[in-house]
Amino acid sequence: MDNNLAKEIYEVAHLTGTFTLRSGQISNEYFDKYLFESNPAVLSKVADQLALLIPDGIEVLAGLEMGGIPIATALSLKSNIPAAFVRKKAKEYGTCKLAEGTNIEGKRICIIEDVVTTGGQVILSANDLRSAGAIVEDMICVIERNPEGRRNLEEIGLKVHSLFKMEELIAAGKS
Repeated sequence: MDNNLAKEIYEVAHLTGTFTLRSGQISNEYFDKYLFESNPAVLSKVADQLALLIPDGIEVLAGLEMGGIPIATALSLKSNIPAAFVRKKAKEYGTCKLAEGTNIEGKRICIIEDVVTTGGQVILSANDLRSAGAIVEDMICVIERNPEGRRNLEEIGLKVHSLFKMEELIAAGKS
């Protein structure tokens, strides 16, 4: 673990208060990922570290709407692996695509997400990508908030690669 980067993410993005998570859970600590994703210096360091987690043979980095998209873009620039941008649901006009950018059909995809709590959106998107013909066996996230998310993702056959667990960020921020 890069303790300096963990501390930097904590300092830039950690908020306290009462927050309802996408999963419906209530938390008194929250990482506003858009604060580190919109900071070019921090995002570049995150992408440097995430690039080391990309499994061999990955052909497309699939950033999930919306937080996974800037991470996938930065990671694509670092790794030279093409990116696709995955909608929560296929658009109903124009091309009607689920994934914009690089073609995903028949390609080995790695899902890119910012924060995973229960894994709900990753599961939905993995199933959608598989239905669209992608080979989806891996996912990378910046923050693994809860072990439940890893368990849920492993149950649908995904290998989870996370840069930081929530408790690691909190420990680094308080050190």
